[in-house]
Amino acid sequence: MFTPVKDRSVMVTGGSKGIGKGIASVFAKAGAKVLVVARTLADAEAAAEEFSQAGGTASGFSADVNDLSSMQAACAAAAERHGGLDVLCANAGIFPQANIEAMDPEEWDDVLGTNLRGTFISVKACLPELKKCGKGRVVVTSSITGPVTGFPGWTHYGASKAGQLGFIRTACIELAKYGITVNAVMPGNILTEGLIELGEDYLTTMAASVPLKRLGIVEDIGNAALFLATEEAAYITGQTIIVDGGQILPESLEALEEA
Repeated sequence: MFTPVKDRSVMVTGGSKGIGKGIASVFAKAGAKVLVVARTLADAEAAAEEFSQAGGTASGFSADVNDLSSMQAACAAAAERHGGLDVLCANAGIFPQANIEAMDPEEWDDVLGTNLRGTFISVKACLPELKKCGKGRVVVTSSITGPVTGFPGWTHYGASKAGQLGFIRTACIELAKYGITVNAVMPGNILTEGLIELGEDYLTTMAASVPLKRLGIVEDIGNAALFLATEEAAYITGQTIIVDGGQILPESLEALEEA
């Protein structure tokens, strides 16, 4: 049995939809006090209200992970509402598709700004409160795309996700003296609004590429993040957990057909 995270203060960026909402939901159900951060306040508050109606403690806040003062305000809100900050789930990310030939440099900058710079900004803004608690946790949502696999149209996304892993491996060393651990969850294909928009054919093909023969759900990622926030994970830092149903393992579809 893991030590409960009940009453711990948790911030989830990009927490109003997709994987972020799944992470926030898992923490809320576990009894944590969750601050749902999103660019649009109405979206953040709607997600928080949903968690509250299910018996959790949650509230919404509007902030931009690419802006330090904005994220400092979010951290201050978590501290004021929940008595501090124990866990930062740096999840906010975007993944527009564009091949290199068609991609504007501004598109590249936007993705790297949100996904990679936004991770740095979120951690920097929350560091004072994480230091105060003496056993802070940072859980970054990376991806198998970039660090392990590739997919056409996502060079910018893949670069940002690989960059996040480089970030955590040094951040964990710098922050260890404060008792803060820094780890990453690397989702495979998880059934979210964004994935559904790619079409039924994509979903079917992707499910066929997974040994478990199904796509993951957002709670799968939330459960991994929850584990990394427990007392039992206190000696784990600078590490990654791949949550993909075994997707990265087969050499080809033929390997699955032979199984």
